[in-house]
Amino acid sequence: MNNEPKNDTSSRRSFLKQAGGIAGVSTIGALSVPRVHAAEDNTIRLALVGCGGRGTGAAANALSVQNGPTRLVAMADVFESRLTTSCQQITGKFGPQCDLPDDRRFVGFDGYRRAMDCLRKGDVVILATPPAFRWVHFTYAIEKGLNVFMEKPVTVDGPTTKKILALAKKADEKNLKVAVGLMWRHCQARQELCQRIRDGQIGDLITMRCYRLHGPIGSFLAPPKPEGISDLMYQIQKFHAFLWASGGCYSDFYIHNIDELCWIKDAWPVKAHALGGRHYRGDSLDQNFDTYSVEYTFADGTKLFMFGRCMVGCENEFGGYLHGTKGLGTISSNTTGRGTCRIYAGHDPIDEKLVWKAPPEPSPYQLEWDDLIDAIRQDKPYNEAPRGAVASLVTSMGRMAAHTGRTVTYEEMTECDHEFAPDVDKFAADSPAPLQPDQGGKYPVPQPGLITKREY
Repeated sequence: MNNEPKNDTSSRRSFLKQAGGIAGVSTIGALSVPRVHAAEDNTIRLALVGCGGRGTGAAANALSVQNGPTRLVAMADVFESRLTTSCQQITGKFGPQCDLPDDRRFVGFDGYRRAMDCLRKGDVVILATPPAFRWVHFTYAIEKGLNVFMEKPVTVDGPTTKKILALAKKADEKNLKVAVGLMWRHCQARQELCQRIRDGQIGDLITMRCYRLHGPIGSFLAPPKPEGISDLMYQIQKFHAFLWASGGCYSDFYIHNIDELCWIKDAWPVKAHALGGRHYRGDSLDQNFDTYSVEYTFADGTKLFMFGRCMVGCENEFGGYLHGTKGLGTISSNTTGRGTCRIYAGHDPIDEKLVWKAPPEPSPYQLEWDDLIDAIRQDKPYNEAPRGAVASLVTSMGRMAAHTGRTVTYEEMTECDHEFAPDVDKFAADSPAPLQPDQGGKYPVPQPGLITKREY
């Protein structure tokens, strides 16, 4: 895939027909489970790298698939407490499907290698660390011949996007299957809404808007660093607060809303202009803005307006709207990722004008795993990494526009040379952090209009 924005002309249905098989099975390294030939054992073995809440959830979904047996055989994280908690939660629910002795629970920056070394070719590694580490872990997974599930976003800047796109080609060359955790593209309600809109049920698409408005969640805020933890480990622990680790709240929280509307539009935007600011900071050391208002423009002039806010006491909303010449499509979301999708005649979403409403559906968090395992077992082409990389880049484009105070184009974001953490592949527990505090213990923050060539 090149770096130019282009229409993704395939629908979700045709994409799944195109899109990763089980690679040849080899014996396992000395650390691992007993050697078994594929003809004798069709269990897909799993390793979890990154044992936070999303990684734990992904492992649970992987162990819940109905299309063949799966088993979790290794885990890795840089925080032992996080790994222990995750292991307890998973084994408590999926005990018979877990084979996790102490010597296959790895703590440290090299844990990802040791966990993947416990797998055979054709098994699956779950990459759920902060996205700064994604290209490093993806590189090793490809070297090992492993299928991959990687959480979103998969990049946080232009240079790492190029790395993921190059790695995606290598994964294709090895016939590896790669899933990206933009699960809403697997949502059946959204798939039907997308098809209905592409069939012209709301007319020509004029404009789109989406909202993710709620209080601070995750590690959006970062109180002063306590004693006894390094800047590096603190920033990884509070990764939503720091741009190098996660792309901040903008990339981690808003990528879903942006990606799903671009998918339905069947194009990527060519530029972004944005507003945003910091308001009620208290003692937090994070780099986030509290509010973001971003105008994305597509090649045909269509607009996508994205509104994000993390503030206590304000009105909450989580959803998307697609305005056409004949009607309105709406997406309402809750914390499970399930979508309530509707189409209305005209632009007023009232019951009297309801044309279609999607029925209840399974969780897309589960559906994305069902699709991945099916692609592996049926040896279907399946690689979501290119699309995940571009979705991450487009999200970063809007974030950079807000943080610099100027319009940022797709090409500029692609060619931006500000790699937030260029030595992430060399990190060890005693490494200096990519972001250093000033004499007052505060980290640099975006300054729109003052710093305009980079975000901080």
